Formats: sequence, structure tokens, C-alpha cells
Amino acid sequence: MSANNCYIDKELSWLSFNERVLQEAADKSVPIIERVRFLGIFSSNLDEFYQVRFADVKRRILINEEQGIDGTAKELLSKIQDKVLKLNQDFDHLYNDILLEMARRHIFLVNELQLTEYQKNWLKRHFVSNLLPHITPIILTDDMDLLSFLKDAYSYLVVELKKEGQATRYALIEIPTDEIERFIKVPEPKGRRRRKTIILLDNIIRLCLDEIFDGFFDYDSIEAFAMKMTRDAEYDLTNEVDHSLLENMSDSLDQRLTALPVRFVYQRDMPKAMVKRIIKMLRISDYDSVLPGARYHNFKDFIGFPNVGMRYLENPPLPPIESADFRQTSNAFDAIRQRDILLHYPYHTFRHMTELVRQASYDPKVRSIRINVYRVAKNSRIINSMIDAANNGKRVTVVVELQARFDEEANIEWARVLTDAGVKVVFGTPGLKIHSKLCLISRREDDGLREYAHIGTGNFHEKTARIYTDFSLFTADKSLTTEVRKVFNFIENPYKPVKFNHLIVSPRNSRNRLYRLIEREIEHAKAKRKAGITLKVNNLVDTGLVDMLYKASNEGVKIRMIIRGMCSLIPGVKGLSQNIKAISIVDRFLEHPRVFAFENGGDRDVFISSADWMTRNIDNRIEVATPIKDQRLKDRIMEILEIQFSDRAKARVLDKDMSNAYVKRGNRKKIRSQVEIYDYLKQIERTERRRLADKQKNE
Repeated sequence: MSANNCYIDKELSWLSFNERVLQEAADKSVPIIERVRFLGIFSSNLDEFYQVRFADVKRRILINEEQGIDGTAKELLSKIQDKVLKLNQDFDHLYNDILLEMARRHIFLVNELQLTEYQKNWLKRHFVSNLLPHITPIILTDDMDLLSFLKDAYSYLVVELKKEGQATRYALIEIPTDEIERFIKVPEPKGRRRRKTIILLDNIIRLCLDEIFDGFFDYDSIEAFAMKMTRDAEYDLTNEVDHSLLENMSDSLDQRLTALPVRFVYQRDMPKAMVKRIIKMLRISDYDSVLPGARYHNFKDFIGFPNVGMRYLENPPLPPIESADFRQTSNAFDAIRQRDILLHYPYHTFRHMTELVRQASYDPKVRSIRINVYRVAKNSRIINSMIDAANNGKRVTVVVELQARFDEEANIEWARVLTDAGVKVVFGTPGLKIHSKLCLISRREDDGLREYAHIGTGNFHEKTARIYTDFSLFTADKSLTTEVRKVFNFIENPYKPVKFNHLIVSPRNSRNRLYRLIEREIEHAKAKRKAGITLKVNNLVDTGLVDMLYKASNEGVKIRMIIRGMCSLIPGVKGLSQNIKAISIVDRFLEHPRVFAFENGGDRDVFISSADWMTRNIDNRIEVATPIKDQRLKDRIMEILEIQFSDRAKARVLDKDMSNAYVKRGNRKKIRSQVEIYDYLKQIERTERRRLADKQKNE
């Protein structure tokens, strides 16, 4: 908790979230292959934590020192280091336990010392034929700038070559996982077909060190040790007059490659002389994290760990549900025109969205398409449809967010492809990220020009739509589509005055609107009318909004929250937040929607949003929340949230101690909300199909 005991430090809260991810890897009710993949998710999360959160704390320390301020950042840094060390220890124990669990199911993840002679010979042949061309050692010398080429997204082996009477040589080998699979299935000799053996690419390289160095270097012994470095992912844009934002972003990618490290992880039995030398070459400071670890780094690759065993070793598939509303019409526009449609991914298929823009790309009635792009799939059908639409003479505008962290390079390339295809590409305003999830299609119909809008909580990304939970609203409601058009105009002209009466738009009106909505609940509570707030976000760390929720709690407003990640608010504290309860759900799908519901004296308002309750989302990004006007859809969202509040399998209690205790089941049914929601939506669509079929018969 911070000094005034009213807030939990967001960095510690984030680590508590990642501990919940590690709990999933420890949960023996989770299929074993999925448990391995949760280890990968934990590792990937921790990488990002160091690149962003830890790096920010380090910068605060350095700024405080420069200004002669004795801040609290050093104390926070110490707490972070202690927590990470504990999590890494838990990770190592859990990894070993999972290896044993897999072995019981005849799946063996082995190292180079555990191979049979038959397997060693096969791997050496495989290495020379398929792997060796991708490996070029870098010989370490005292005058080289190691940071100039070391990548923070990769794992390395530091090779020690010893020769009696000569100075020890060191070389660096990059594990080439961008070109070769990290996991290699090793054939078994006859009679052992039931056994499945997998070896990491790292260990194949260890096995074949002589194939790399023999004949070029003279040595008596050779040994390799794993290491990994993580850099600060932040950077400053140089807004020079003669540089476009696109050019600036390209430069910033090069700048990131030379950014100073914030974490150095090394194999714990690495020789001390080697550790000392690498630390010096990497210019590691006293404020950076130096962690001894196991034999393998870049565990994020374990997200893609293959299932070489039986199908029950991973989660059973949940086939995406088709929307009855979209299915019952000849085209998507007829469906949306009849009534608002709400999809909930990944339970619903994302194909309805890709089909909407595909149809728009050649529909002769469509005049224009405008869309935001924050993150998209590698082979995006959405982007391809924008290109097709431009080729078909439509006016197409794509807003590309070049500052989408870790997706800058992909978005720069998409911007070039779109521009070359004749699409109008808009980059927005430097320093103001565009995070809204909007699409607006204008169509000339018999009664005039009509607009169709998509307003969502998640990206237009076919891959993440299969693993992230998100809401998408499709509407032809003029009051909403008109304001969506205003948002696109605002993106292109951010300094031109604009007013929104229905949408909540950052940074124009989000803070004031949210404050007013909370104040309205306080007024209802004081008047003994129905009052309450239901909140679902990824992160709640904006102190202004936290303070407003504390105020509402003290005035008797009942507040329920589902917070996936960081939560600075401390629930359940007498005199501060006694009317606030909060849970977090971590399961097979990543919880990603943002929903705000206000009881409003019995006339409930429900919003879905692209924005978390973080200062950056409220004040420094373009974000959009939309009211849900259709009572049927309002009820559906609230019923989905009720299912989540009833979760007794994957819900954890958020409290001041960050204990991550599971919600007690008591004598209640063991509800796993993600499975229940799938069944709930499947039943809704089944019922709706029957209703529409009966309607057609009667007509």
C-alpha cells in the first residue's frame, strides 16, 4: 500500500495479477498442456512488466536523484524485487512439478543429457541440416558494444571456451526462435512409440556446440549458459519539422534497440567471472534487476507448447457461436438496420465482423468506410477488405495507431501497404494514442444516406478474438452513428470544438461524465432511491476515479467490481470502502471487456467501453464508451456479469493483502463463469433462431 494507506501501488497490484496467472499453472484441474502454456503467459507478462512498469519506477528514481528528491520509488523498487524473486522461485518449483506430471502422461521434455544415443545421433544430423545455417556466434571482446545488437525479445547462450595456458574466450549465441520452432519432437526407437519426447532448441545447440566451434577455435572444454536481457520499452519521439510521424516511429524502433536494460536474468550456475563480465558489458546499474534463474529463459514461447499427447491434455474446444440476427438476413446491413446486435467474443464468432467489412468492400450502395486500427492480425482480413474497398472506388479512411506498444513495426508496415493501395491513412495526433474500437460505414439507401457503426471493447484482430473476451455493438441508431462520425472528425481535427451527448469520449468528456455518473448514484443513495455501480475493467488505478468510488461507498452506494489486472482501490475497508467488493477472474480466455453500469434510481444505464480506468485512458488517449440503448442487450450484459459474480471456480477476492484467495464456494454450485457464459449465449441464439423461424412461417 502507498504511504497514505488509501491505494495499492499499481506495480505491486500488477504482480499480484501475474500471481493469479501462476495459480492457473498450479491448478491441477487445468489440463496439463494448458498449465504449461500458463507458464508461458506468466513469463510473457513478466517481460512486459519489466519493459514498462519496472522501467517506469527506475526512471522515477533517476529523476528524483537528479532533482535531489528522496522519493518512495526506491522502497517500491525493493518490494518489487522481493516479490519477483518469490514468484520466480514459485515458477521454478511449479515447472519441475509440471515436468513430472507430463512424464506420467508419457510426455518428456528432456535436456541434452537425457537423450539416448539414437536420439543424439538423429539430433546432430538434424542440427547440421536444418539449424546450423541459422546460427552465427558473436565473439565477446572488451571493446565491443554488446547493447548495440543484443535483443530483448530473445534468449541467448553464453559459451565459455577454455584452453589450458590461454585466456578464457566467451561467445554469444542467439536462440533463433524467429526462424525455428523452439520445441523439437525427437523420434523414439522401436518399442517406445507410446513415449513422446520433446527437446528445446536451446538444448540442441548445447548438444552440438562442437559442430559450431570445432575447427575454428582451439579449446579443451566448452560449456554454455543461458541469459536474457530486458530493455526499457519507453522512448521519446523527436518531433522534428522535417520528419513525419511515420518516420519518427521508425527511428524510435532503432532507439529501442539501444535502450538501456532493466533486467538481466542468468543461469544460476553461470561462472561468477562470466556473470561479472556480462553485467559490465550491459552497463547494468544498481537499480536494475539481476536475477539468477533456471536453465531456460524466454519462457513466453511456452504459450505455444505443442500437445503431442491425447486431446484431453488441453482444453476442449468451444466452437464459436453464430448470431441468429446476422444469420437470418441476406446481408449484414439488413440485420443491423432491424435492431442493435451485441456480440461477445470469443463465444460468438468474429466472422460476422469480417463479413460486414467484406460485404461493404463491394456493396454498390456503400459510399465510405472509416475504421480505427490499433492491433490487427498478421494476415488481417479487415485490412484486406479496406484495400478491396478502395479498389472498388469506396472512400476508405483507416486510422492507424503507430504508437501501439509492441505493434509499432507491424502498424508501420500496414500503413505503407494501405497508402500504396490508395487508402487514406490517418495517424492522429502525436502524444494522443487512438485506442477506440470504431468502424463507420456510410450507405446510400432508398430513404437516403444511412450509417452503420461498430463500437467495441477489443481490437479488430482475428486471432485475439479467439482468446480475449470482448463486446461488440453493431448499430444503425442515428444518435450513436452521428457521434461516431464526430469521433473520426475529432481524430483528424483534435483541436476543433466538438460535443458528445451520448458517447463518452476521452479525452473530451470522460472524466467529467464518469464523475457525474458516480455523483448521480450518490444523490440517489442519499434520497433512498435505488443506487449502485457495477464495474468491469482490466485496470483501475486512476486516483481521481478511485476517490470518487470511495466517496460513493461512504454515502451508501453498493459497488461491485470485476478487475482483471491492476487495482489501486482497496475494497472492504471500514470507513473507506466498506460498500465495495471486488473479484478477479483468470481462466482460459483473457478477460478484456470494459463495462460500466449505474443503477440510476431503477432506470439503469449500461456502457461498454474501450477504456480502462487509468489516467492515460481518461486524459491522454482517444477512447469511446457507448450506452447500450436496447433493454434486451442491457439485460444480457448484466446477466453475463451476474454469472461472473457467481463464479466459484476461477474468481479470486481482491483485498488489501493481495492474497488472491479463491472466492469461497460454500454450499453453492461450482460455477465456472466462462463455460456458463458460453452455454448461456448458445441458448439465447438457439431460442432466437426458433423465434425468427416461427416469424418467417407466420409471414
